[in-house]
Amino acid sequence: MSMHDQESALRAAFDAHGQGHVFRHFGSLSPAAREAFLAQLAEVDLPLVARLIAGGGEAKTDMSTLEPAPCIALGAAPAAARDRGETLLRAGKVAAFTVAGGQGTRLGWKGPKGTYPATVVTGRPLFRVFAEQIAAAEKRYGCAIPWYIMTSPLNDADTHAFFRDNNWFGRNPTDTFLFPQGTMPSITFDGKLILESPGSLAVNPDGHGGALRAIHSSGALEDMKARGIEQVSYFQVDNPLVRIADPVFLGLHASDDGSSGEMSSKMVAKRDAAEKVGVFCRAGGKTVVVEYSDMPAELTNAVDAHGRLRFNAGSIAIHAISVAFLDRLTSGDFALPFHRAKKKVPYWCDDRRAIVEPTEPNAIKFEAFVFDALALTRTSLVMETARTEEFAPIKNASGDDSPASSHQIQSNRHAGWLERHGVKVARRPNGDADARIEIFPETALEADDLADATLPPAIAAGSELVL
Repeated sequence: MSMHDQESALRAAFDAHGQGHVFRHFGSLSPAAREAFLAQLAEVDLPLVARLIAGGGEAKTDMSTLEPAPCIALGAAPAAARDRGETLLRAGKVAAFTVAGGQGTRLGWKGPKGTYPATVVTGRPLFRVFAEQIAAAEKRYGCAIPWYIMTSPLNDADTHAFFRDNNWFGRNPTDTFLFPQGTMPSITFDGKLILESPGSLAVNPDGHGGALRAIHSSGALEDMKARGIEQVSYFQVDNPLVRIADPVFLGLHASDDGSSGEMSSKMVAKRDAAEKVGVFCRAGGKTVVVEYSDMPAELTNAVDAHGRLRFNAGSIAIHAISVAFLDRLTSGDFALPFHRAKKKVPYWCDDRRAIVEPTEPNAIKFEAFVFDALALTRTSLVMETARTEEFAPIKNASGDDSPASSHQIQSNRHAGWLERHGVKVARRPNGDADARIEIFPETALEADDLADATLPPAIAAGSELVL
C-alpha cells in the first residue's frame, strides 16, 4: 500500500471513531515524520480503544463476594510434585519468561532495570543472576531452557546492547528471545486520543499483562511450540531471589493425570496489612488477585480468631503458565481486561506550540495485568513460599523493597542455607545475618546442594563471603 493510500485508510478509520483530530498537523510534517506517524497509528486497535472509552473491556471484581483464596501451605507439597517437575525439566518442556520492560528510574539508575547491580557482594546485574541460574538448571537437568524476555519500547535497544556486550552471558543467542511489549494510547477524560507531539500519539506500555499479547505478536509463542515447550516459568525482572526452574512448583502445577494446569501462582504471607502487594482472593468461584489499592480497608485489615490477617496471601508475580493456555488467551481478541488509571501525560499544546508537562492528572492510561488471566483458567492453584527464600524485590531507592532490604534478605537466605550444614553465622538481635553472603547458582540452587561443598566453620559479624 502506498503512503497516500495508507493515509486515506487511516484517516477514514480514525474519523469513523471520532478521533480524526490526530491528523490536524499531518500536512506540516516531513515525509519521514509522516511515515513514522502513520506506522504508529496503524498499530492502534481502534475498536478496543472505543470499547475502553465506553467502559467495556475493563477489569471489574465484586468486592462484596471476596474470600481468602485457598493456598497450598508452606512445606505441604507432596513429594511426588518434585519428581513430576524434574521430569518436565529433563524433557526440555520448560521455558523461562522474564517481564523486563522497566527502567531503573526510581532507583536512580540510568538504564533497563535488568542491568541494575543486584547482588550483595559482587554486584552482579539482575540479567546475569537469572542467566546463571538458568545455566545451572540446564546443567543439573541436562536440558536446554530457552529464555524469553519482554522489554519495552523505552529499553528494548539498550537491553539488546547489554546482552551483546555481555556475550549473551555465555548462552547460545538462539536460546534467548528478546521482544518489546505493546503500547496503549492515552486518552483525555472525555475520550480523545492525545498528541504528544505534532507527529506522535501519547502512548504508554500496556502493562505486564501485555506480555501475553506480545508473546503472541512477536512470534515467541510459535517459537515455544516449535521447541516443544509445554510450561512457562513467568517472573518479573526486579526479584533476584526468584527460583526460575522450581521442580516442586512446576510439578504441583502439572496435574496427576499427565495433563497440565493452566496457570498457577506463588504467594508469601504479607508482612503486615499495609504491605503494597496484590492479594490472592476468591471471587465468583475463581482465584483472583486484588491490587492493594483496590482492596477495601475493612478487608485489608481483617483478622481471624488468632489475630492473623484473613487476606494475607501476597502475590509476588511468580507464575507457571501452560503454553496451551497462552495460545487460548491470545487466539482472536485479547482476552485480558484492562485497568484504567488517571495519570499526568505530557501533551502537545497548539497555542504554545510546545509539549506541556501537566502538574495534575490530565489523562487515562490503560494497562493489563497478567494475574487477571487467573480468572480465565479452568484449573489453578496458589502455593505458599517463604519470603526469605524467594522474594527480595528491588523497586525503591530506599526503605522496603530497596537494594538495602534486598541485600539483607539475600544474605539471610544464604545464611540459613549455611546454617543447615553446621556453619555458625553471626546474627543481629533481630535475627538478620550480620554478614554479607552471596552464593552463586553454579554452587547451589537450594540449601541441599551445599551438602558436599567446602564450607567455613563460622562467619564473623561484619564479614563477607562469596561461594
